[in-house]
Amino acid sequence: MAVIIISLLSVTGITALVAKPELTKELNGMAELAIFAPDTTALSPSALAKAEQTDLAGMEARTNNNLSAIAETLAHHAPRPIQTAVVTKRIVKASDAHQQLWVTNWLSKRYRVASDVTNLFVSTAFKAAKETKLDPLLILAVMAIESGLNPFAESPVGAQGLMQVMSKVHQEKFEDFGGLKAALNPTANIKVGSLILKDYVSQGGSVEAGLKRYVGAAAFATDGGYGNRVLAEYRRLQDVATGKNVSSNGGMAPSFAPKQRVIPLATKAPSITPDTDTLPAEAAADVKAFKQRQADAAEQLATI
Repeated sequence: MAVIIISLLSVTGITALVAKPELTKELNGMAELAIFAPDTTALSPSALAKAEQTDLAGMEARTNNNLSAIAETLAHHAPRPIQTAVVTKRIVKASDAHQQLWVTNWLSKRYRVASDVTNLFVSTAFKAAKETKLDPLLILAVMAIESGLNPFAESPVGAQGLMQVMSKVHQEKFEDFGGLKAALNPTANIKVGSLILKDYVSQGGSVEAGLKRYVGAAAFATDGGYGNRVLAEYRRLQDVATGKNVSSNGGMAPSFAPKQRVIPLATKAPSITPDTDTLPAEAAADVKAFKQRQADAAEQLATI
């Protein structure tokens, strides 16, 4: 039995030395724990049997201890798994500052407005967008289609400023800016116009429905193409804001009263013109404004 255990210990040690030559010193230290067999020739048979049993028990304990020590040493020197660094690709998004710069330059060229003035309009739109949770580019698209970035634009029915706000209908919204006299103030006009647009989008349930309300066509079957023009400008501004090269002459740069597409009578959807006398003041004003826009567009078409 002792011979077998010693053989196993020897094989284990040799295997460890082959696998890890650098363990020689540590295993040499363990060699000092080698089994010492005392001289038993002078013992009686019974004492000899007892001594052998004691020896075997001690040998087994020492062998187990040696095997455990070898296992711990091998585990300590085992090759560690290589840790690979996970490299994630960082998505670089243009900051608001970059977006504002690109949008400002593009709008300035497209609508022929001084850069400093355009920058004021754009920065105010971005601030208003944070307050109303709207996309600033949508606000700018409405502003561009409504007035062509003319802060003093005024329609025959009373729509004023950059976003063509019906100031008399929404006069309570101008109270924080000093009253109706602030309607032509660019900052006040953009902020109030953004609030109105936000309300209409919420009421309509979508941007398209909100734009239809904003232009005063909620009671009509069609908005005369107003929503499509705003959304087309909105998409161009989105491209500009991502750094794409968009021609400032691409598409139609609307004037104060944008031309409307002529819809053949055969394709017109049937609609009922509401009686403005039975509508609330705000809705009646929107209807009148929409009719006036249609009349302005008809006059422009007649001059072509």
